[in-house]
Amino acid sequence: MVSENLILTALKHVLDPELGLNIVDLGLVYDVKSEENGDVHIKMTMTTAGCPLHASISKGAEEAVKQLPGVEKVDVELVWEPAWTPDRMTDWARKQLGWK
Repeated sequence: MVSENLILTALKHVLDPELGLNIVDLGLVYDVKSEENGDVHIKMTMTTAGCPLHASISKGAEEAVKQLPGVEKVDVELVWEPAWTPDRMTDWARKQLGWK
């Protein structure tokens, strides 16, 4: 079974192209679950419901995690509740955007 920390590390390689920051530090990843059979479920959101890049960001997340040893299948679920807010960003992400 792949650890959640390893999955999150892989997801840090996926960038929101508009902001240039990774989806983990932006707080877009709400949950990750890894099963014994190698299946991984990622629950994530976008900064806005109408984000035109949702398909490419979701595909990027799927591809990043698929490369991990032991992963057989990746399911990315986009959710809109709770809605994303900047409060979900890490201090590092805020600093990168000059918000701190």
